[in-house]
Amino acid sequence: METKKKTIDDIARDLHISKTTVSRAISGKGRISEETRRRVLAYINEYNYRPSAIAKGLAKSRTFNIAFVMPGDYSSSDLPFFQKCMWGISRTASRMDYDLIVSMVEEGDISQLVRLVDRQKIDGVILARTTEKDEPAAYLLANQIPFVTAGSAAEESIIQVDNDHFSACKELTSILIYKGIRRIALIGGSNSYIVNQKRLMGFREAFMQAGAFLDTSLVYTDIENPARIESAVEEILEKKAECIIAMDDSICGCVLSKLSREQCRIPEDVRVASFYNSTMLEQHQPAITALNFDVTELGMVCCSTLLDAIDKKEINRKTLLGYEVLMKESTQK
Repeated sequence: METKKKTIDDIARDLHISKTTVSRAISGKGRISEETRRRVLAYINEYNYRPSAIAKGLAKSRTFNIAFVMPGDYSSSDLPFFQKCMWGISRTASRMDYDLIVSMVEEGDISQLVRLVDRQKIDGVILARTTEKDEPAAYLLANQIPFVTAGSAAEESIIQVDNDHFSACKELTSILIYKGIRRIALIGGSNSYIVNQKRLMGFREAFMQAGAFLDTSLVYTDIENPARIESAVEEILEKKAECIIAMDDSICGCVLSKLSREQCRIPEDVRVASFYNSTMLEQHQPAITALNFDVTELGMVCCSTLLDAIDKKEINRKTLLGYEVLMKESTQK
């Protein structure tokens, strides 16, 4: 017959002490007599006691919960990114006996996050999609809550994990330039997102390093509305651009739809590339040249970095992960 596992309640009852005293003995923290500590440890050894997550939380004054905070205004095209990132976080958190709480923030409304902190529901936070004026980050900094951003942050003191978007975008653009393509148009989303700022910087740096002329009239940024994207494509075609680069897969999808309606052949009439890959782009015919990032790895590294920060271990304040340049038929001619 299998012996029932002992709990922290059993230890407290059998030794006629409080659960708090048991927790202090397990953690080695707090005021407790040496005799009592020895009694608790002897009991643990005798019954091969392994503290549960709740017992560990009592001992360390922790909840063993972390939060993944997403923007409430995400679009359906953003969902695969958040799902993969969350999967990476969840895998790592589970391995370390942590649970994951998902929270949403809207522009000007971080009440969900504030409630989690005020009610002491979490030990730390991972923020997704950072902006130039990041209200959740400012709140967490002010309240000294351990947190990591899944993406670069404007404030250098913030612990951040990101893919190297600057180098990736520079490399893809450089490859196109050295293939003899000079009239390259760029269509990008909101300038308030740090990732889009990094992408634009990488794009420009490629032209500078190559000593090539960048026609700024072909650079369209801060565009997210599908109608505006289509209007930009019309202008780009009129200006005889050789290639259109979209900053992400969502914008690229709009570009491809517009080119199809205009009966423009890819790559015969105009080449197309994206600074972010997705299943949609891989399945398109012809396949689209794009940058590939391991978002699951991003989530895993964010989580392990956050847990190290919670444990007050020495960590890198900025971690940049790799990327892959996928050259496909859409930029060949």
